[in-house]
Amino acid sequence: MSTVLSHTDAHDHGHEEHHELGFIRKYIFSEDHKIIAKQYLISGIVWAVIGGLMSLVFRLQLGFPDMDMTFLKPFLGQWIDAQGKLDPNFYLALVTMHGTIMVFFVLTAGLSGTFSNFLIPLQIGARDMASGFLNMLSYWFFFVSSIIMFWSIFIETGPAGGSWVIYPPLSALPEANPGSGQGMTLWLVAMALFIVSQLLGGVNYVSTIINLRTKGMTFDKLPLTVWAFMFTAILGILSFPVLLSAALLLIFDRSFGTSFFLSDIYINGHALPNQGGSPILFQHLFWFLGHPEVYIVILPALGLASEVIATNARKPIFGYKAMIFSMAGIMFLAFIVWAHHMFMTGMNPFLGSVFMLLTLIIAVPSAVKAFNYITTLWRGNIIFTPAMLFAIGLVSFFVSGGLTGIILGNSALDIQLHDTYFVVAHFHLVMGSAAIFGMVAGVYHWFPKMFGRMMNKSLGYIHFWITFAGVYAVFFPMHYVGIAGFPRRYYAWSGFDTFNIYADLNAFMTIAAILTFAAQLIFIFNFIYSIFWGKKASANPWNSNTLEWTTPVNPGHGNWPGELPTVYRWPYDYSKPGQEDGDFIPQNVPFSATPESNLPEENELIAEEKVIEAIEFDKNIPD
Repeated sequence: MSTVLSHTDAHDHGHEEHHELGFIRKYIFSEDHKIIAKQYLISGIVWAVIGGLMSLVFRLQLGFPDMDMTFLKPFLGQWIDAQGKLDPNFYLALVTMHGTIMVFFVLTAGLSGTFSNFLIPLQIGARDMASGFLNMLSYWFFFVSSIIMFWSIFIETGPAGGSWVIYPPLSALPEANPGSGQGMTLWLVAMALFIVSQLLGGVNYVSTIINLRTKGMTFDKLPLTVWAFMFTAILGILSFPVLLSAALLLIFDRSFGTSFFLSDIYINGHALPNQGGSPILFQHLFWFLGHPEVYIVILPALGLASEVIATNARKPIFGYKAMIFSMAGIMFLAFIVWAHHMFMTGMNPFLGSVFMLLTLIIAVPSAVKAFNYITTLWRGNIIFTPAMLFAIGLVSFFVSGGLTGIILGNSALDIQLHDTYFVVAHFHLVMGSAAIFGMVAGVYHWFPKMFGRMMNKSLGYIHFWITFAGVYAVFFPMHYVGIAGFPRRYYAWSGFDTFNIYADLNAFMTIAAILTFAAQLIFIFNFIYSIFWGKKASANPWNSNTLEWTTPVNPGHGNWPGELPTVYRWPYDYSKPGQEDGDFIPQNVPFSATPESNLPEENELIAEEKVIEAIEFDKNIPD
């Protein structure tokens, strides 16, 4: 019993009233986890718009290769030539920056940075993160990284152009192409700062979850969102340093004459002095982060979907412990499957078969999660809020994109499909679109707690249906052109007679991409408008059980004005048989208050409640 109580004593009694802070200290250099979460969210939305616009430009090139793009010259300048054509080098730079921005700056920082910061203290009953100062530093390292990455777009030779995986030797030789110049150096510097940001944040998240849980908040009572954030943070802490080492070694190769990734390179017939390096070594270092990164992106989205689906299905989440073990299994397996990205590098076929087997095994815990979501929805009293629709959309993408992952995990098939649009379609569904849908579901669901107002439901429904249909319209046809052999990252296909029969399909995907992007403008309008003029929210608009809904509508720094809440039950007590008052029981409601709906083992816990109350009473009696 003392273990349960010990977490909060120091935390609660150590909390002091916060004096009034000035605007800069309160909203810019803030140590309040809720403000930092909003900073991450707004930064992520800005980067999503930039990354989305980049994708529209290169989709226009792919869908309409003969189009006159002179109308883009005011924005792209020298990268549109006198004939109105997009420069091929800048096309590769756009593909590179789009991937970098969406994977790291939107789906890693924007998603995990927002909701890990916002929800962890609120859902475990803590005043704030373990270290508010480190939390502030984590955002500002990310912000400086963002400025450098944005600056690199405007370099005269162009931004980095080696694709988001930046394989050497293209990325290691500044003279290789325009996108290998100063833009690539800035890309590497920005990524190094970004990794520092993620490590500071990850250590803070894990420390907070382990040490600052409120009275009664044992690990078996944590919401699945918090479990997902903790596993995500552990993944990042263990894998991001490997990418940092790869980036630093690549900087040495580029600027200091080392040969970690270079050997036997000829430029214009002249041999470079580099000997002994291996570009394959870089691939191992990159994908040791690159594959856990897939789950760093998707696990927080799955955690958010777990909460949204259980709340709006008005049912307990199906298989709570199975969900936790499946996330733990995904976390473990994520570290030992990286080389399935490298079947084409000439690795030993036996080693390839080992990675293939491990890759197929990781489909098992993923399938457990999908099954549990579907079973939670089955015969539920579903409330179709915009957040619920986006969470269901996530499950749809996770299943359809995951099935193609099994295909690509087979080395014999992957050799045929490697570097085709089949791969692009797969990861945009299972990682990109699913994670974006989880993030948007989280925004719709927790917006009332973030800003004290409600987003417009009608605009939310329009946003969902256009986006859901648009994503499938963009990426489903890509599977077909990928099977036909369409290579990714090609500037144009009009020179290939074999591929010209798919010109109309490419145009269709481009139009669908434009409409899908336009739907996001509806969301952005709804988001900004609702912050200032949306309908005022109640304290618990979704009748949810988790602790964040027990705070005031606009919680101050410290979250709860009085004592921290005590937790008695798990977070998914929805629609319990015999329940008389509503269909939900918050975590801070004692079992002694709900005798009509208690299970036999829960009645036995009432005695423990009395012990806790007696201990608290004794502690409050002065000596």
